[in-house]
Amino acid sequence: MENIPDKRTQKDYSLSFKLQVVREIELGHITRVQALDKYGIQAGSTIRNWLKKYGNFDYNYTVNQSKTMDKTPEQRILELEQELRLAKKAQSRLEHELSQSDKKVVLFDMMIDIAEKELDITIRKKSDPKLLERMQNKKDKA
Repeated sequence: MENIPDKRTQKDYSLSFKLQVVREIELGHITRVQALDKYGIQAGSTIRNWLKKYGNFDYNYTVNQSKTMDKTPEQRILELEQELRLAKKAQSRLEHELSQSDKKVVLFDMMIDIAEKELDITIRKKSDPKLLERMQNKKDKA
């Protein structure tokens, strides 16, 4: 009897993995087809969805950027609106990543506190008061 692997869903992939795949494709390091093979992703639609959700390209709207014609004010407005949407999308993704990083910092801080208390060891370096005073004096002189 043939051993058929379980099908994976988008929920099986971490956000960092999805962002890594999107980044590799957008930088031109690999194509979508190569990403399927490289990472064992079963459906091309999975990667297309990630590109739409996390990528820098706006798949819902594109502007014809013909170099042979001058752009009308309306075309320029559409381009600027697209750039604004892309910037907002990137900002949203960066805010999410920052939020995740902030949560990790708090979590790691709590883990260090617990480890120091439970194991009765010092993990964080204790600052030398004299060194801190000298650094403050240098800062005040500047």
